[in-house]
Amino acid sequence: MSELEKFMQNFKNWESSQLLFEFAQFISWTALIFFLSWLIRKSISRSFKDNTIRYRLKKIVRFVSYIFVLLLLIVTFTSELQYFTVSIGLISAGIAFALQEVILSVAGWFAIFGSNIYKPGDRIEINGIKGDVIDIGVTRTTLMEIGEWVKSDNYSGRIVQISNAFVFKGAVHNYSADFPFVWDEIDIPIKYGSDITLANQIIVDVAKRSLLNYTNFAKDHWKVMVSKYLIENANIDATVTFKLTDNWIEFNLRYVVDFKKRRITKNELFKDILREINKTSGKVTFASATFEIVGMPNLTINNENQ
Repeated sequence: MSELEKFMQNFKNWESSQLLFEFAQFISWTALIFFLSWLIRKSISRSFKDNTIRYRLKKIVRFVSYIFVLLLLIVTFTSELQYFTVSIGLISAGIAFALQEVILSVAGWFAIFGSNIYKPGDRIEINGIKGDVIDIGVTRTTLMEIGEWVKSDNYSGRIVQISNAFVFKGAVHNYSADFPFVWDEIDIPIKYGSDITLANQIIVDVAKRSLLNYTNFAKDHWKVMVSKYLIENANIDATVTFKLTDNWIEFNLRYVVDFKKRRITKNELFKDILREINKTSGKVTFASATFEIVGMPNLTINNENQ
């Protein structure tokens, strides 16, 4: 009896020692993998000048290191080689079932980098949230939010993290991918009786003077768009149209502008147009809402005390 107990004790001691050895081996190899990953990322930082390329390569190296650690974990603690494929299958099935959203997010990460849906620095709208991309992780994209309670395209101050899985679940609006400009427009109400020809000329001249740089750059980018996609050669020049309303003549100025400078450009246009119209000595006048009473019902006022 004592011999059997002694044998069982020795077997347990050997099994524990083997497990400790495998664990120590796993820790050592993991440390080596992360160290090599760190060295490679340092080398990438020194070797590549382009921020986008450097950022993507470092992300890929980090992700590959995680894959190696996962494979090492499976190989180290699967003692019998013949059970290796079975273990892989069982582990994969368990991970796929328990981490469906995470797996879809990782697939989204591959799609983002593989098809260039967006990159750090782009302004996008995804899942109803608009902002500038400041980081693309393996499972989440981080945005500096714009809009919400803040008017126009100003930062709200909130940093939002969105699952990469949303690239498969809905539309991704990119403001700056191949064409880093957007069309914007302003309306200018001009009073009836003003010199319409002069008003139109003032708006056209201000637009040409203020938007010349944007227009030239936008035309170059649009040529690239036409050569890359099946799309018509759109009119990039600023256009002015007007319509008659009940209260004024409404001029509409439509133009292209840097997607990050919509607010400041609109402010400059309004300021310049106002200054030029004030110089016309009343030939052109801004309009405001007016109301004309065309009829009044007969009113009877009874002051008798009841």
